[in-house]
Parts: sequence; C-alpha cells; structure tokens
Amino acid sequence: MKRYLVTSALPYANGPIHFGHLVGAYIPADVYTRHKKMQGENAIHISGSDEHGVAIIMGAQKAKKSCQDYVNDWHKEHKKLFDLFDIQFDYFGQTSAEYHHEEVLKWFEALNEKGLIGPKDTQQLFCKSCENHLPDRFVEGECYECGYKHARGDECPNCGILIDPTKLINPVCKICGAQNSEEVTVTQWYLLQSKFHDHFKDWLKTKKDIWRKTVYPFVEALTEKGLHDRAITRDLDWGIDVPLAEARGKKLYVWFDAPIGYVSNTKQLFKETGSKEDYLKDWWNNPDTEIIHFVGKDNIIFHTVIFPVMGMGSGRINPPSDVPANQFLNLEGKQFSKSSGWYVDIEEAFKNFGVDSLRYYLLSILPETSDSSFAWKEFGLKVNGELANNIGNLVNRCLKFWKKNWSDGLDARFFEGFSESDHGKAFKEALAKLNECLDKKQIRKGLEQLMSMGQMANTFFSDQEPWAQFKTEPEKAAKTIAQSGIQILILGVLFSPFLPTLSGKILSFFDLSLEDQIKQKIYRGDWSVLDQLFKEGGVLKGKPKALVPKIEDEVIQKLTDELHQGK
Repeated sequence: MKRYLVTSALPYANGPIHFGHLVGAYIPADVYTRHKKMQGENAIHISGSDEHGVAIIMGAQKAKKSCQDYVNDWHKEHKKLFDLFDIQFDYFGQTSAEYHHEEVLKWFEALNEKGLIGPKDTQQLFCKSCENHLPDRFVEGECYECGYKHARGDECPNCGILIDPTKLINPVCKICGAQNSEEVTVTQWYLLQSKFHDHFKDWLKTKKDIWRKTVYPFVEALTEKGLHDRAITRDLDWGIDVPLAEARGKKLYVWFDAPIGYVSNTKQLFKETGSKEDYLKDWWNNPDTEIIHFVGKDNIIFHTVIFPVMGMGSGRINPPSDVPANQFLNLEGKQFSKSSGWYVDIEEAFKNFGVDSLRYYLLSILPETSDSSFAWKEFGLKVNGELANNIGNLVNRCLKFWKKNWSDGLDARFFEGFSESDHGKAFKEALAKLNECLDKKQIRKGLEQLMSMGQMANTFFSDQEPWAQFKTEPEKAAKTIAQSGIQILILGVLFSPFLPTLSGKILSFFDLSLEDQIKQKIYRGDWSVLDQLFKEGGVLKGKPKALVPKIEDEVIQKLTDELHQGK
C-alpha cells in the first residue's frame, strides 16, 4: 500500500516565523499533504520544533529564561501561527522531549557500531576577551565563499554552504562582541561521511530525473569529489548527552539530532493515537513509502546529504524520495529584516486580511524555481483581480440569483447531464491537469490551473446570461444556475488543499451531506457521485454573501508607505 510521509523543516525555537518561512516549507507541505489525502491516499505531515543548539542558549540567556521554558514558549507561538494559516500537521512535536532523546541515541549507537562515528582533534575559535569557546553560532564573520558580511559559524544564510568557523573572515564573538579570537585544539566526535561517499553517490544518481533542477545539480556538484566528515558534538550545557564515557560533558550537536525529529515525532504520533502501525517498518523503512522533505534552499545540504547518510548509514530509515526545496522569498526585492524595519508583522496582516487572501497570495508567488518577492501593491491586485473577481464574484452572483428565484430549491432534472456535457468534459480534463501538477509538487502551477477552472465557470455563467434567460425561458435559467452551481461545488472541493477555509465557506452554502469520501470522489474526477448528491434537487443554506472582501487601494498604499518609512 502506497504511503506518503511528508515533512516540513523543523522551525527553530528561537524567534518568530515570517512569510519567507511559510512559503519555504510549511504551506507547500500542507497543500501537498491535503492533496494526497483528498486523492484518498495514506499521507501524514510531520514537523516540530528544533530546540537545541547555541542560538537557543544565547536566546534563553537574553530572555532570562531557562532553555526549556524558552523553547516551550516559542513552540506555542509557532503552533499558534501555523493554526492561523490553516497549516495542518498530523504531529508537531519537540526535540527537547524525552521520546526524541531516546530515538536520537538509537541512531548514534547504530552509526557508532558501523564505524561511522569517531573522535578527531579539531580547531575551534576561542575568544580571548571573554574566555569562551566559540562553536558555530557563537561566532559571526564574512563568508569565505560569497563574501556575505554576516555569515554564521554554522552556515551562510546567503549562499547556503556549511561553514568552517575557523575560516570566517574577521570573526566576531557573539557573546562579548570582541574581534579577539584565536584557534585552539579540541576533541569532538564526527559523523564520518567520507566513508560513505561511494554508496551515497550511487543513491544520488537515482534522483537525477526526479529532483528539481535547483536541487540535484547543486548537490551533485557539492558532493562530486567526496563527502566531508562533520562534527556532531559540542561542549555545551543544553542538549542530548553523548552516550560515551570518553565524551562525558559533551552534547550531540543540533544539526545531528534535529532531523531525527521527523522520525521520533512519527513514532510519538502512533503512540498517542493508539495506532498499531510501526513507525519504521510501516513507514520510514517501507519501500512503498514516499518520503518527501519540504525545505527552503538553506536546508538543502542537511536533507539531501547529511540526513540521507545518517539514515542509510544507520540502517534505521530509507533516504528521501524527493526534496522539493524552495528558493527564498524577499520583501520588495530585499531580505526580510525586523531589526532594520524591513518586515511585515504577520499577525497584524492576518487580522487585517484573513487567511484566504494571504494564503492565496503567498501560494501565487511560491519561490519554487527562483527567488520571489512579496509586495503590498501586488498583493492587493492579485486578491482583488483574481481571488475576489474570479471566485468570490462568481459564487456571489450565481448563488444569490439561485436563492432569490428558487429559494425552495431547484428540481433534480436541472442538475442532470453535467458530466456528459462538453463543458463538463472540459472541466474534468482541467481537473486532471490540476492533479498532475500537484502530484509533481508544482503547487504554484496547480493554483494557476485551479484559477483557470474558475475562469471557465465564470465564462459559462456569463455566456448563458441566466438573468436574461429567466425573463423568457425560466427553465433554461434554472438549468444554467444548476450547472453553474455544480461547478461552484466542484471548485469548493478543489480549493480544499490550497485555501481550506474558503473551501469550507463555499461548501457550507449547499444543503448537502458532503462526507469526506464524497469530496474525495469529486476531487479525483469521479463525478458519478454528483447525480447522487442532487437526486432530490438542490437547496441552498442561509443567505449567500461575499466570500472575499475587496482590499481598498488606500489600505495598500498606507502599508507600502509604512514599510518604506521603516515603521
């Protein structure tokens, strides 16, 4: 039995989520998982908070909280935001939880037994001013590859490479701010990826025609000459203890334990739901499971190199089927930066515009193959010109006309024959293309296809002119409204992966028993169920109302001005 195990990158419990994060991993993963479930497939969406590492320690110290309280607070904040944006997880866990620690130690032991973990003396920066070791995010400096001025000691946010902190140009201590460091020798334990290079390359070749063009060539070029061993321990006070006597006092580093969170959270999901499924045998190690990691491009290396090596090397899980990494979302051409005022208050935007408008716009600009940009003016144009005019206006015009003239319902005969009509066949062909786009994880293209179906329904309604038909041939008008109503119902079902709140609003107008199984049949194009739904005619519930409020130009101009003024 085919299974789809969808993950989205674990958000780091050290700060707020912005629109770039939402479009990088979470909304695309949500759409894809909902799509698969609507197809009747067995699919789950797993994520959770990434809660260890140097930045957590520094953040907790600054907030004057314990590390546990600090990550718990951010975990709640992130989950609240995901709920606002209709991002649905089957399980959203925490890497500070005991169940996760237990799973991580199993991985360490398996890799260690197979000779893929070993100690090495390594060079580390030491701040002579405050007398602290400077692992990873305790230090910043200029990237030695791309010249970015604020590269972190673990990775460069600009070019995405994993950083050797001792190579940073003009390194700065993040504890005291001094530029007064020296290299010292410390012993750490490493994941010996170099031993696994040949096996990795054989596996990578199988992904050449599957992974995105922005992913496979990058990984191939990066790993062509060999895999680098990566330190997996640190001298820290917060994290998972290294289970070796000779490594007493050391913690497993965050990048090693974090991706294992996908696996531990799957196990916890089945435990808490009382499922009899085995998280490894039935899912992570099942050859019939497609494992799909949705991430931003800054997470490509972890999910296409390091985590697959860990999974294959330990033998605990299969490597991913696909890693549909998205590029970056900017704000009017520049990176989001709260410190400089170049950002959007995401919760304030939600209060002003609601989930449907924001989620629609973000989906329409998904950076699937290249960086894209959020702009308030474009947001207003897209919501008003596309979502409100194309979908909201159609639903409002058609259903109001229906309610006004057939308040007691339309006879069943007017709903007959849609599937066999030329228009119905064209609608079904368009639906097949929509499913194909989403199967290929082309979510932006899938949304465009859905909106084209909305335009088809609009054109049908306008061309038939039911308001004119009603004056001379009321039965023709009834047929037009019934057939348009069917298309609105179908569109309501098809919107469920993209805009689940809007989908629910559209379907709530129909006085029908729309069980999940029926909606799944409609979604897959099995429209024989439509005759069954309307066998006793069609009645509307309540009074149809506008679904997508238009956004005033003055509001957009005010937000644009405030952004550029740094407010």
